[in-house]
Amino acid sequence: MIQIKNLHKSYKMGSSSLHVLKGINFEVEEGELVAIMGSSGSGKSTLLNILGMLDGADEGEYILDEVPIKNLNETKAAKYRNKFLGFVFQSFNLINYKSALENVALPLYYQGIQRKERQSLALDYLERVGLKDWATHLPSELSGGQKQRVAIARAMASRPKVLLADEPTGALDTKTSYEVMDLIQKINDEGKTILVVTHEPDIAQMCKRVVQLKDGIIIKDEKVDQVLASENVQ
Repeated sequence: MIQIKNLHKSYKMGSSSLHVLKGINFEVEEGELVAIMGSSGSGKSTLLNILGMLDGADEGEYILDEVPIKNLNETKAAKYRNKFLGFVFQSFNLINYKSALENVALPLYYQGIQRKERQSLALDYLERVGLKDWATHLPSELSGGQKQRVAIARAMASRPKVLLADEPTGALDTKTSYEVMDLIQKINDEGKTILVVTHEPDIAQMCKRVVQLKDGIIIKDEKVDQVLASENVQ
């Protein structure tokens, strides 16, 4: 599903240059649940931005679902993102003046789906995350965990090939974090490919594979015995 070969990325810092990714190689099979770990400055955010087509690599290959991702202008990048990817962010990134239902329906609007069908699909996804009864509520009326569930429903509504979750539990308490990971595990069990960027070891253990970055290179890549989030929710 994802192939990364010899990926390099540098950023200009005044007169000097900061080499952030130093030859990253890894593959993700369809249906995997992978944690990407690393401390601040390890390159994990840069890698995620490249995977999410929000940034481009200086050299190397990125192939997503057999499509080479390179030299994309913003229009094409947006089209590919909408086609291939669902995003979940630490800060939820919900639109405050839109209801939960309207937030979930938004990617479907960009896909040109008619309003009635958009609303029906969005309601289906809200039901899947246990929030059908909250469809008309604004984000300000939802708890952190509920906001993240809406964000996951929104990410899933466009039926992406890959779900990219950037610190999805970073703003949540432990109990709510595990509830969100339980939902992510259930989505993965249905066959969805998911990458979770996290700095929390307990969250990484709820994935099936952990890729660890340090100073722009992969220092560890191993399958782990998955901890089931549902068994840890108190």
